[in-house]
Amino acid sequence: MPNDANAFSSSDTSAALDPGYLDPLAELAVRVGLNLQPGQDLVMTTPLAALPLARAIARAAYKADGGLVTPIITDSQMTIARFQLGSDDSLNRAPVWLYEGMARAFEGGAARLALVGDDPMLLAEQSPEKLGIANRANSEAYRPALAAIAGFQINWSIIPCPTLDWAARMFPELPAADALARLSAAIAKTARLDQPDPVAAWKAHNAELAERCAMLNAARFDALHFRGPGTDLRVGLADGHFWQGGASVARNGVECNPNIPTEEVFTTPHAARVDGYVRATKPLSHMGSLIEEIEMRFENGQAVSAKAVRGQDVLREMLATDPGAARLGEVALVPHGAPVSQTGLLYYNTLFDENAASHIAMGQCYASCFQDGATLSEDDIAGRGGNSSLIHVDWMIGSDLMDVDGVHAGSDPVALMRHGEWVRR
Repeated sequence: MPNDANAFSSSDTSAALDPGYLDPLAELAVRVGLNLQPGQDLVMTTPLAALPLARAIARAAYKADGGLVTPIITDSQMTIARFQLGSDDSLNRAPVWLYEGMARAFEGGAARLALVGDDPMLLAEQSPEKLGIANRANSEAYRPALAAIAGFQINWSIIPCPTLDWAARMFPELPAADALARLSAAIAKTARLDQPDPVAAWKAHNAELAERCAMLNAARFDALHFRGPGTDLRVGLADGHFWQGGASVARNGVECNPNIPTEEVFTTPHAARVDGYVRATKPLSHMGSLIEEIEMRFENGQAVSAKAVRGQDVLREMLATDPGAARLGEVALVPHGAPVSQTGLLYYNTLFDENAASHIAMGQCYASCFQDGATLSEDDIAGRGGNSSLIHVDWMIGSDLMDVDGVHAGSDPVALMRHGEWVRR
């Protein structure tokens, strides 16, 4: 039987995913991802295909005495129709009114949850120029809502939902139901749902990540030096940078896990102190297109050359979004032995793929990755080396062949990772 994601309609996904799977994932989203507080409203975005999980999350949120759950639903077929049939003028528009409303909800104390599950290559055949126009318009309109997330003003999280279209992309050789089952099992493993007590497993994992962050924050390195095949990159760290990973306390006082799964510890590079060359170790799925074998060279923080074997036009459009798009906003360390990496799968989804390898991100930095970040203005952040952009795009550079050193000016480098794994101390 050939694989055909259309063998089921989106509404039939609920028949393929039983409550024994969805309810624990929903509980994890509410209790660990968001740590939703009593009476706290929730703004949840979800693709139509992920509605079964969205409904389970709504039930879990209300059972936890949460406030109003407001879903915002997108549909892949409507998205395709826009690019295939819409005018150029329509591509240059974005729902400003919606994003302003989301920003007001966050100002009022609402939490934010994003479900991912659409085919990550949905727009692979669309014009890179059209994708670039739509992405810039949407990013500009989303700024008010993004400020609350980038500044970590609220508790927020991103949660995966296995869907038929996503499963078909990952396992095209399998029948639809088998592909969905395999993706579901992979998500369960990486989200630690295969543990006897997933909530306790996440508590222990968060403690390990906190120890890594404490070590790095105490070390106060000036830079990181990445060395591997095709890579010799020195990433200067922003003045007063702060390492984060796993559960973190938002500015509203709520501890949450912004990403499930997550294996990274991350901080802010200095936008003007990145030099050398670097090669991607995994493809990047961006705006529905796959960018493969990226190579970049940096001088004084800026990507002065960038090429890809596949997706060159999409990469060019991404870097041309604005002046900050060609500079780094994040650097993250991830061990090669992490569960996402050990599945051996390409998920075509940054939520997963960034947690399989150390990575860097083009574009916007996180204010929370500075000491006393909550008190800093945009000018303060820029003065410390933080980058500003409409985009934040992670791409993977780590592998079992990558070494990473911490660098202090005038001192010998300190080995942090060898062959992709943390050096034991």
